[in-house]
Amino acid sequence: MRVLVTGGAGFIGSHFCDRLLAEGHSVIVLDNLITGSSANIAHLAGHEGFSFIRYDVSNFIFVAGNVDAVIHLASPASPNPASPYGYPQLPIQTLKAGALGTHNALGVARACGARFLLASTSEIYGDPEIHPQSEGYWGHVDPIGPRSVYDEAKRFAEAITMAYHRFHGIDTRIARIFNTYGPRMRDDDGRAVPNFITQAVAGEPLTVYGDGGQTRSFCYIEDLIEGLYRLLLSDEHEPVNLGNPTEITILELALLTNRLTSNAAGLRMMPERRDASDPQRRQPDIERARRLLGWEPSVPLERGLRVTIEDIRARL
Repeated sequence: MRVLVTGGAGFIGSHFCDRLLAEGHSVIVLDNLITGSSANIAHLAGHEGFSFIRYDVSNFIFVAGNVDAVIHLASPASPNPASPYGYPQLPIQTLKAGALGTHNALGVARACGARFLLASTSEIYGDPEIHPQSEGYWGHVDPIGPRSVYDEAKRFAEAITMAYHRFHGIDTRIARIFNTYGPRMRDDDGRAVPNFITQAVAGEPLTVYGDGGQTRSFCYIEDLIEGLYRLLLSDEHEPVNLGNPTEITILELALLTNRLTSNAAGLRMMPERRDASDPQRRQPDIERARRLLGWEPSVPLERGLRVTIEDIRARL
């Protein structure tokens, strides 16, 4: 296939490009590099099946020639208000990527008769009132809170994707991606895994807010890409959760990071700083992915963290 990947210079996007090229497909990346990095795709320069266009997908998208698949990944993704790459610092760009960007990417799929894959998020569930979260859950989301620019952008993206499927007959897929980690994560994007690793490698105490009892479910990038690729090749149009169902507290993650990095500085416990919509628990129900795609994560957290630690250590 000839595949258009928006956000292909990002953390997840660059790994997906690697997989597509390894499978023999050709790839065109569109990325404005606001949160992505050319370093993530530098190793692909010169590959005969790869091309890169620096472009903002909130503008009309034109691609010369036909494409067989469109994968829409472009969007800021970090919730950290202190990070220059987080969606609280890029609210308008985030909303435009989810709304205008999805509309424009769907337009390419419609014009070319291509299959379309939307990278949605577990954030559409908000601060969930049921646990774990299945695709049938409609969510508990604050539509105007600090996280709403990302949550509502993705919820709109899902709505317009299904509208294009129902009204125009576009061959669409929706992946609801839960917390993912691995090499090429920005060490300064403010999320828990890179934050902890960066502090640990520097020999500093790890900053834990509140009692550290809030939970997340961390999926290694290699496992996520396998799930995304299987979904792309499937015939499933309804949303599918992709994530690791193994739940861990932030405190446990901090202690594990210190152990794997031999960091003796310990922890720095700080007052809780979350807003009301910040989810306290996050765990995917992946029964649909198991049944429809034959997929579930296989990389243990400790093994994936070791690889991620070495990647961030080398870049620092």
